[in-house]
Amino acid sequence: MTHFFNVFGIWLGAAFTFAIFSFLYKDNPFYKVAEQIFVGLSAGYWFIYTIFNILIPNLFLPLSTDFAANWIKLIPAFLGVLMLMRLVPNAEWMSRYPIALLIGTTSGLAFLRYLKSDVINQITATMINPFVGNNWVTVVGQILLVVGTITGVIYFYFSKKHEGAFGVSAKIGIYFLMVSFGAAFGYTAMARVSLLIGRLQFLLGDWLGIISP
Repeated sequence: MTHFFNVFGIWLGAAFTFAIFSFLYKDNPFYKVAEQIFVGLSAGYWFIYTIFNILIPNLFLPLSTDFAANWIKLIPAFLGVLMLMRLVPNAEWMSRYPIALLIGTTSGLAFLRYLKSDVINQITATMINPFVGNNWVTVVGQILLVVGTITGVIYFYFSKKHEGAFGVSAKIGIYFLMVSFGAAFGYTAMARVSLLIGRLQFLLGDWLGIISP
């Protein structure tokens, strides 16, 4: 019976894979059915995951074992219940308070992370002597890092007209920015290609057995 379900799961996965790939031809009912099933399964999975991996270990178990030491957890639990009031038309206004608190807190934490990773760490990384290194490759890389950072910042300085030496620096900054954007786009494309390779390995390996899985 286990072998039957394994084989059935492989054939089902292959069928859904082809249903999703059929969108490359045009929008069709097979793609829509597969898309809706995927969304529904994802929502159901994360619902169960939230209950057993978040609520039970972080709320229910602590309250049931030592309520006096963990009663403070009732506050976020209450705010979570207020969020669900959005589903009740007459009580929808109650959900605005926990949502506002969540957005404000998340924005503050994200700002601190952004300030540290994208501002302070970036500035610190350029505070180096670019001509010190173990080999010429390191030296060239450090020089490009410093030049790219300075010229990139100059390009976004619009209080002065981009002309003369200032304009040349801004133009150099454009080249560094284009290389950066191109690398980011290439990374995204490679990530999508890796997903395609994974599906092809599943079809040719697990399903058809042409290659070793």
